[in-house]
Amino acid sequence: MVGYVVLLVVSYLLGAVPFGYLVAKAVAGVDVRTVGSGNVGATNVRRAAGNAAGAAVLVLDIAKGFVPAFFFPALFFPSLPATTAGVVCGLGAILGHVFTVFLRLRGGKGVATGCGVAFGLAPLQAVIALGVFGVVVAVWRYISLGSMTAAVAFLVVLVLLAQDPWGNGLALTLFGAAMAALVIIRHRSNIQRLLAGTEHKLGRDRQPPAHPPTQDGGDG
Repeated sequence: MVGYVVLLVVSYLLGAVPFGYLVAKAVAGVDVRTVGSGNVGATNVRRAAGNAAGAAVLVLDIAKGFVPAFFFPALFFPSLPATTAGVVCGLGAILGHVFTVFLRLRGGKGVATGCGVAFGLAPLQAVIALGVFGVVVAVWRYISLGSMTAAVAFLVVLVLLAQDPWGNGLALTLFGAAMAALVIIRHRSNIQRLLAGTEHKLGRDRQPPAHPPTQDGGDG
């Protein structure tokens, strides 16, 4: 139990590093929480600080999910079951990103970091989910819709491709369910805008407002 707690805390602290906030500050001198959607994910950083900054944040947010899920169990507690320990690390990293202690628990939506965790734990299923994301975004141009669909797709393929999803593979199945639920919950405002037909489409970003944002954005 002590090992799992240590893994959870260390992964949380890595996941909590607010790369979106730090990169936007360094590149454009702007507090990304006060522009656009107010989110610290890569999409809002791209709006606030440019494409290169957004791409850098995307890679960093993915990495802070992949590294703990893939490397930390063997690095710190190799005696623990690798899959279960990886799930604990992955959940810690995602919770750190979403509820970062460095920004008063106001973080991103967990999509990019969750993607990194997924590749660390189940790369084949992650590739399939990423493909679903690409198709949805290409057809409908909504990143939020693609993110939610991909999260659900990841859970579905976890169950379909696992030999024993409710036995030996239960930890991964529960992780997939938790991640899908978290992504959907964090996109509540996006769901409302999708239903109202007012959600932002890729390539049609609005200019960031000069005053603090009043609604949650659709990035990770």
